[in-house]
Amino acid sequence: MTLATTQDMLKKAQLERFSVVGFAAYNLETVQTLVATAERLRAPLMIQTTPGTIDHAGIEYLSAIVNIAARKATIPVALHLDHGESMERVRACLAHGYTSIMIDGSHLPYEENVGLVKEVVAMAHREDVGVEAELGRIGGVEDELSVDEREARYTDPDMAQDFVARTGIDSLAIAIGTAHGMYKGEPQLDLDLLSTISQRVSIPLVLHGASGLPDALIRETIRRGIAKMNIATELKIPFAEGLRAYLHDHPDESDPRKYFRQAQQAYGAVVEEKIRLAGAQGRY
Repeated sequence: MTLATTQDMLKKAQLERFSVVGFAAYNLETVQTLVATAERLRAPLMIQTTPGTIDHAGIEYLSAIVNIAARKATIPVALHLDHGESMERVRACLAHGYTSIMIDGSHLPYEENVGLVKEVVAMAHREDVGVEAELGRIGGVEDELSVDEREARYTDPDMAQDFVARTGIDSLAIAIGTAHGMYKGEPQLDLDLLSTISQRVSIPLVLHGASGLPDALIRETIRRGIAKMNIATELKIPFAEGLRAYLHDHPDESDPRKYFRQAQQAYGAVVEEKIRLAGAQGRY
């Protein structure tokens, strides 16, 4: 299949009360593992790259790898820009075939955020590409994005309703107490706030900072309206641990075709776990 856009898969998830999982990818090995696992489980897949990953690996390489993987797949595979920080980034991603865009103006004053998002929506919708935006600020650290607890703020339901109506976005990332990275203590999510926002807006809702959340809490967020959740940190840790363990046990090994294998298996195990947790298996 060619790369899929995300509007239909997210609406399906919203209607059927499961969650599409947006997984962070970094290189050939992680993309291969993501697509193979989602294909085996018959689940929709969003492969996500942050600006930091794009700058590191190169947009031409990333888009080519994901395009080839998607053509070999029989499930819908989308290529998503996560936390896009500028119009220039959005233009580059659209030019290289990205099929989903997140523009993050959550750090801006409200009217400036609305203006930026409207401009991105107009540009992306000309290419039939869906747009995700964020209202409220999610704490923690992901790549170069860092928001401390003092800056983090929850999404206001009235503002969310106005934001969706004025911008025309296709999905909304909300702040209900999640954080990027792993949690230092027991996460406390405002589930009643999630329910209220879900009642106020009709588009699919997105949960950033899902790494490290208890399974029961994730299931409850899906039940209350989350149609997409993001996983990044919880993938990087087992990949690194698998790589370290293999090299520790095989100190003389120099062939990356061998020493990446255990890291891929560890990464893939988390991917399968999250797809099943989200109820996304068997949907396609």
